[in-house]
Amino acid sequence: MSEKIEEWINVDQAAEFFGVKPATIRDWIRKGKGIPATKIGKQWKFKYSELDAWAKSGAAADDSSDK
Repeated sequence: MSEKIEEWINVDQAAEFFGVKPATIRDWIRKGKGIPATKIGKQWKFKYSELDAWAKSGAAADDSSDK
């Protein structure tokens, strides 16, 4: 099988993907907003495909009431 393995990205890259600050990503994790994150060692890691699916599901928009 020739299956491509998706690489993990860090908080800074996830923030860039969404156009927000890294602190916002950490806040979403801390507040349990459902962002698909995995803690590897001391760092949070993400996969683009999971972030994209989360955003498309509308779950990311649920954060708007916190402003």
